[in-house]
Amino acid sequence: MSTDTPGIDPLEALRAPRDPACDVFLTGPVFLDIIFTGLDSAPVRGTESWARGMGSSPGGVANMATALARLGLRTALAAAFGDDHYGEYCWDALEQGEGIDLSMSHTVPGWHSPVTVSMAYEGERTMVSHGHEAPAPAPVAGTGSRAGATGASGTTGTSTEATAPVFPQCPPRARAAVASLAPGRSEPWVATAARGGALVFGDVGWDETGRWDLDALPDLAHCEAFLPNAEEAMRYTRTDCPRAAAHALAERVPLAVVTLGAEGAYAVDGRTGTAAAVPAIEVEALDPTGAGDVFVAGFVTGTLADWPLADRLAFAGLTAALSVQEFGGSLSAPGWAEIAAWWQLIRTCDRQDPAALERYAFLDDLLPTAARAWPLRRAVPTIGFRQ
Repeated sequence: MSTDTPGIDPLEALRAPRDPACDVFLTGPVFLDIIFTGLDSAPVRGTESWARGMGSSPGGVANMATALARLGLRTALAAAFGDDHYGEYCWDALEQGEGIDLSMSHTVPGWHSPVTVSMAYEGERTMVSHGHEAPAPAPVAGTGSRAGATGASGTTGTSTEATAPVFPQCPPRARAAVASLAPGRSEPWVATAARGGALVFGDVGWDETGRWDLDALPDLAHCEAFLPNAEEAMRYTRTDCPRAAAHALAERVPLAVVTLGAEGAYAVDGRTGTAAAVPAIEVEALDPTGAGDVFVAGFVTGTLADWPLADRLAFAGLTAALSVQEFGGSLSAPGWAEIAAWWQLIRTCDRQDPAALERYAFLDDLLPTAARAWPLRRAVPTIGFRQ
């Protein structure tokens, strides 16, 4: 959690001495995201387009890791970082800026950081990415160091431990883990994490194979929750209704959560048969990058805190809505003070529907009594100013 955040721990009442030190474990590629906003239309071939806004921030799996950390969860990330300036910036932003545990991450000498350029216009976005798969890490002396990389101080990162287990053979014991599922791909760490007691939350992307076969997602069998969007859910279940798709998915996984875009989200608890629907919050969106990751982070938080299903959906939707009002994926994620500020503001607005406000009444027991200024790090038009 960022050192500037109020000390809110959503799991404080549930923590016990023998609990895992890690709340949520993630792994995946970290990108440097460069985001352009304020475009009137899509870029046209042969022309130059000027954007009215620009920001840069860590992206990829860093979006969700930052969102989790800003909600007070002890977050660990295993990722490869390039030994270029981009990689150094992303490492510092995540470790120093957000308090994310990078002890299972490593720096790859001579490997450049993946980069994504995102252009937001007309409520949508277009992305162009470039990168190469990182070489598999080898056992090194110590862990959590920028092995082979020289930091700003001119020294090479080292560690006091003699030998460190290398991910993915040894994922840390955690309350939860987030896995990106892909057709035909099985990640051994997912089963290991589940056997160790972690609740695995699975998200998924577009199926480039066109098969849309749930049996082609072997790690789904280890998931506590599956969180596709409406289009993905309907294709995987051969249904023409997102709600029907959620009920079909709940036959395969304990918790099925389907995001419905501007219509909110719908979830089904396969164990109890409980279903919940929450409408989306209307906001003026600046940049939708990473909103889906922030939604997952909010839902994971509510699940680990053992909130009712509808409260989890409402909280996840709120955090995602707040995130699209800022640049970037990771550094747009809200924290508790910003959520408190929204809750205070919304109750003072005229013509609020009392029933709609009641949906978020559970926030009263979670938030600080008064919101205060919170200087969160935000995306800026460069990879970072020197302090």
